Amino acid sequence: MNIKNLILIASLVLSPTIFAAGSASAFDKYKSGGAANFSASNGEKLWQRQVHSAKDNKMRSCSSCHTDNLTQMGKHHRTGKPIKPMAPSANSARFTKVKKIEKWFKRNCKWTWGRECTAQEKGDILTYLINYK
Repeated sequence: MNIKNLILIASLVLSPTIFAAGSASAFDKYKSGGAANFSASNGEKLWQRQVHSAKDNKMRSCSSCHTDNLTQMGKHHRTGKPIKPMAPSANSARFTKVKKIEKWFKRNCKWTWGRECTAQEKGDILTYLINYK
């Protein structure tokens, strides 16, 4: 077996472990912020929730850029830059680092809803995303 095959096998074996560690740490952070009983159903509702933006007079939701099918590529609203799939089943690099999870929640919640997400909202959305098939 050559080195490329060994690296591929190692990445396939380790990626679920890395993913689990990143999301577990995020959930712990949200729980310490007062959140509990995370719900994929509530996360899906939040993902689909349409909010009017006074800035550009358009309706926005998470799916505006990330699409309704989380296994597919999304597209940035302004630049058109591709966004890799949100579902870990289609993109094993998702939700591996708490710092990145928090960075994108902060940026995207502010753009979509005009405010930061609460710990409960983050936990519900993250639950929805990691369980999406």
